[in-house]
Amino acid sequence: MKTQCFIQQSEIAASAEAVFAFHMRPEALEELTPPWERVNVIEQPGGLKVGSRAILRVRFGPFSRLWIAEQTEFIANRLFADIQKRGPFAFWYHRHRFEPTQKNTTLMTDEVEYRLPWGWLGHLVADRVVRRKLERLFNYRHGIVAEKMRPRELENDNLRASVSLSPTE
Repeated sequence: MKTQCFIQQSEIAASAEAVFAFHMRPEALEELTPPWERVNVIEQPGGLKVGSRAILRVRFGPFSRLWIAEQTEFIANRLFADIQKRGPFAFWYHRHRFEPTQKNTTLMTDEVEYRLPWGWLGHLVADRVVRRKLERLFNYRHGIVAEKMRPRELENDNLRASVSLSPTE
C-alpha cells in the first residue's frame, strides 16, 4: 500500500525561535496530547536530538500498544523529525517545521508520512478514521501552541485599564 501524507499548517504569533523552544520543553509532549487520546508517556527523551527516543503507551479500545519514536533530524529553531520504530502504523515519519515569516510570526507545519498496517485491508477499513483522527489531533496541537504563544501585552493593558477604572473606597 502507498504511503499517505498529512500536512497541517498554522501561522503562530511568535518568532520561530520561541515556537521551537516551546516544543523543546520536557513537558511539551504531554501538553500537546489531547485529553481524549488515551496516551501515557512511558519515557521522554532527555532533550530532542538525533537518536533520542520517546516511548508511549497508546490505547485503542481494550487494546494497547507501545509507540517508540526516534528523532532522526534536528536543525535548531527550524526542524525536528521523528520516525516510528515500533507502534500502530506500518510506517510513520513526522517532520515538525518552524519557518519565520516577514511579520515575525512562524509558519508551523506538521508533515506526517504514514502507512496503515494490513495493506489494502487496513486502508479500506481505517483510512478515513485515521485521517479524521489526525485532523482532530493536529487542530488541537496547533490550537494549544497558538494559545500559549499568543501575545499577552493586550490582555495586560486591558487588565490595567479595568483596574485603574475601578471605583476606590
